[in-house]
Amino acid sequence: MSLDLEQKKQVVEQVSSVLSESEAAILAEYRGLTVEQMSAMRREAHEQGVFLKVIKNTLLRRAVKDSDFECLEDQFTGPLAFAASSDPVAVAKVLSKFEDNYDALNITAGAMSGNMLSAAEIKALSKLPNREELLAKLMGTMQAPIAKFVQTLNEVPTAFARTLAAVRDAKEPSA
Repeated sequence: MSLDLEQKKQVVEQVSSVLSESEAAILAEYRGLTVEQMSAMRREAHEQGVFLKVIKNTLLRRAVKDSDFECLEDQFTGPLAFAASSDPVAVAKVLSKFEDNYDALNITAGAMSGNMLSAAEIKALSKLPNREELLAKLMGTMQAPIAKFVQTLNEVPTAFARTLAAVRDAKEPSA
């Protein structure tokens, strides 16, 4: 089904607004994927907060115009799935996971902060911990000195109580 002019404008506007909030975008050739596989990939992308859409290359060219992702324009050939997210690791993880599972999906290129990313760089990006994991590690690192300090403060009265108990135990047999 072909889109009319208004629908095309809406698609371009939607993709442009997503790109304005995104840190990274990745292109993947999906030729050969079944409907079920594509639906699973879309579901996973949605759960991870990743925008994933199959868009005509001409509409995608208009959407990336004057954005940080304009460097991808030369890569718009063939049927492509376009993915973008404000979390660069999330978008790389979703597409890399499905590229590993399905031979028909091939990551062709990506962009982050106005720079092109190769498929190897996207693979490396997908191996990094995601935002939540990094925040958890940061909180653990920040909490460790405080926890150690509290443990040290708690050790003084505990040692004192053990000493008093030992003195009491030493005096009881003699009494």
